[in-house]
Amino acid sequence: MRILVFGSNGLVGSNVKNVLLETSYECLFSSRKDTDLFDLNSTLETIKKFQPNIIINCAARVGGINANDKNRTIFLLENLKINMNIFESIMGLDPIKVINLGSSCIYPLDALNPISESSIMSGKLEPTNSAYAMAKLTAIELGNSIKKEFGHNVINLMPTNLYGKYDNFSKEDSHVIPGLIYRMHDAKINSQKKFSVWGTGTPLREFLNAMDFAKSILFIIENNINDDLLNIGSNEEVSIKELASIIKKTINYEGEIIFDEEMPDGNPRKLLDSTKIFDYGWKPEIKLEQGLKEAYEWFKSN
Repeated sequence: MRILVFGSNGLVGSNVKNVLLETSYECLFSSRKDTDLFDLNSTLETIKKFQPNIIINCAARVGGINANDKNRTIFLLENLKINMNIFESIMGLDPIKVINLGSSCIYPLDALNPISESSIMSGKLEPTNSAYAMAKLTAIELGNSIKKEFGHNVINLMPTNLYGKYDNFSKEDSHVIPGLIYRMHDAKINSQKKFSVWGTGTPLREFLNAMDFAKSILFIIENNINDDLLNIGSNEEVSIKELASIIKKTINYEGEIIFDEEMPDGNPRKLLDSTKIFDYGWKPEIKLEQGLKEAYEWFKSN
C-alpha cells in the first residue's frame, strides 16, 4: 500500500503523518517544499512519480471566522486550485482512492441538528465562511464527477471543528480554540484583568481532536469504507462560554472573561450526525479537557 499525503505539515496532515508512521504502509508526506499544489504540472509530477494507491488530501487554506470573512477571495481561489489540480492530475491515471477532506461549514446555516450528510446543498450557507464552503462544495462535486466518469474511488470526509497539536495559533486568524489559547495565554503573561471573547458566548460547538480525526482516516482505510460523504465528529457539544471557561482553567488565567456582543457569533449551533462512522465502529478517544491541555503544552513549546 502506497499512501501519498498532501498538506502533511498542517494540523491534520501532521497528525495523519504520526498515525501512518506507526503502520507498515509506504508513505510520501508531501508539503510545499516538494510540491506546488497551485501548479498542475507540479502536482501531476509528484503523483506520477510516487504512484500511490491512496491520496489523502489534507492541504487547504484555513482560518477562523475573521480570516474567512476578510480573505474571502483568497480562501475561495486557493482552495479551488488545490482541489482542481489534485483531481485533474488523476483523471488519466489508473484508479486511485482519494480521501478528500472537507469541512462541516459546507452544510446550510439552518440545517437541522444533528446535521446529517443528506443536508448537503439543502439551503443557504453561513455568510462569514460561505466562500470557503463553496470551494469545499465544489471539490465534493468534482470528486463525485471524477469517481463516476474515471473510476477513481473518492471519499469526502466532513470533520467537525478540529483542534490539537500542530494547529495554527494566531491572535486574529485562527479557529476558535487556538485563537483563544493564544490570546488568553498572552493576557495571562501580561497580567490583563479582562479578556474579551467574540460574540455572546451562547453558540454551541462540537470539537474533535485532530489525532482522533487522523485515526478515523486510518480506520476508513483499513476497513475499506467507501461512502461518498462521511461526517466525522465527537457527538459532544459545548458552548463558547463553557469552552472559554475550560481554557481559562487550563491556562490558569485569573482575569475576568467578557463577551463582545457586537462581534459575530457565526452559526448558533453546529452538531454533526456522525452515526454512519460510529456504526462502522470508530469512536473518538480524546476528551476535550485532555486535548486542550495537550494543545496548550504544544503551543508553549513551539
